[in-house]
Amino acid sequence: MNLAAFRTRQPALRAGVKVWDATVRAFHWSLVASVAVALATGLLAPAAWITVHLVAGTLAAALIVVRVVWGLWGPGTARFSSFVHGPRALIGHCRELAGGMARRHLGHNPLGGAMIVLLLVVVVVAVLTGVVALGGELKSGPLAFLTTFDVGWAMRRVHKLVAYALLGLVALHVTGVVFESRRCRENLVRAMVDGHKTARPGDVAPPLHVARPLLAAVVATALLLTGAGTVYALAQRPGLGVPRAPLDPVYADECGACHIAYHPSLATAATWSAVMADLSHHYGDNAALDAATADRIRTYLLAHSAEHYDTLAAHRLSRTDPADPLRITASPFWRRMHRRIPASVFASKHVVASGNCAACHHDAASGLFEPSATEIPENAEP
Repeated sequence: MNLAAFRTRQPALRAGVKVWDATVRAFHWSLVASVAVALATGLLAPAAWITVHLVAGTLAAALIVVRVVWGLWGPGTARFSSFVHGPRALIGHCRELAGGMARRHLGHNPLGGAMIVLLLVVVVVAVLTGVVALGGELKSGPLAFLTTFDVGWAMRRVHKLVAYALLGLVALHVTGVVFESRRCRENLVRAMVDGHKTARPGDVAPPLHVARPLLAAVVATALLLTGAGTVYALAQRPGLGVPRAPLDPVYADECGACHIAYHPSLATAATWSAVMADLSHHYGDNAALDAATADRIRTYLLAHSAEHYDTLAAHRLSRTDPADPLRITASPFWRRMHRRIPASVFASKHVVASGNCAACHHDAASGLFEPSATEIPENAEP
C-alpha cells in the first residue's frame, strides 16, 4: 500500500495523518496505569494493598481482552496483521538498523510490534500466575477450589519473577521509544496521545482495513461478561483443603470465655494435645475442665488441626519455636509477619494482647487471615 493512498484515507491534523485510533490510545494508557499500579502494589506496598493489586490485575486482563478483539476487527494500525511480522522481517529490520538504513514506519516497526506482542503475553502470564497463587496461598479467587497451597506458594514465586521480567520489558520498551523518537526525530509519546504523525516520503504505511466497531464491541462485551460470570461462579466454590465448618460451640464457649477461640487449624495435633494435657497450668492460669468437656474439646481440636487444612496459616504456624512450642505468637512466621508492628499497638486497649488475632484480622474465626481482611484498629496506632 503506497503512502499517498494511505493519506487520502486519513483526516489531516497539524499536517499529519491519523495513525492511532482512540481505542488503541485509551488501551495503551490504561494498560500503562494498571500495570504500574499492579507492579507498585505487588513489589513495594505491604500485603494490605492486595485488593488494589487485584483490581489493577483484573483491569489489565480486561483491557487485553478488548485489545485482542480490536486487533482482529479494528482499523489499520490497530490490527495485529499490521505489526506482527515473521522472523525474516524482524531480522531484516535489525540489519537495516545496524546499517543505519532502517525505514520509518507510520505504525509499529517490526521490533516495536514484537515488543507489543511480548508485553501482552507477559501480562497475561502475570495474571494467570497471580490467579493460581491467590487460589493456593490465600484460598481465594476462581482457582481456589482446585489449587493446593504448595502449588500456590510455588506459583507466587513464579508470579514475582514474571513481575520483574515485565518491569524489565517495560524499561526496554521505553528505551526503544526514546531511541526511535531520536532516530526519526519525532515525539512518539505525543503521537500515542493525539494519535497523529507527520507523513514523510519513503514511510512504510500500514495496510488499510475497515474497522468493525459494532462487531468488536459485541464480541468484547460477550467475552468480558462470560469471563466475569465464570470467575464469580468459580470463586464461590470452597477452597481446596478448607473445610467449611463452624467452631464447635462448646469449644467456642469454654475457650472463648477467656480469650478468642483460636481456629483449630492454627496448631498441629501434637500442639493441641500438649495444650489440653495440662489445662491446670494453661499459660499461667488454671483452665481445668471436667473430663467430658475436656474430652469433647480435645477430640474436636485434633479432628480439625493444621494437618486437616491446606491454608497459609496451617502450613506456616505449624512450624513452632522449639523454645516455646505451644504459643502461636512465638512461631517464626508470626514474628516475621508482625515484626513492623510496635509493641504499643498490642498493648493498646483496642488490641489488648498480641494473641488477640480478631482485633485486626476480621476473618480470624475462619483461619484464613486474608490481607484484605486485616486492619489495625485506628485508635491502636501509635
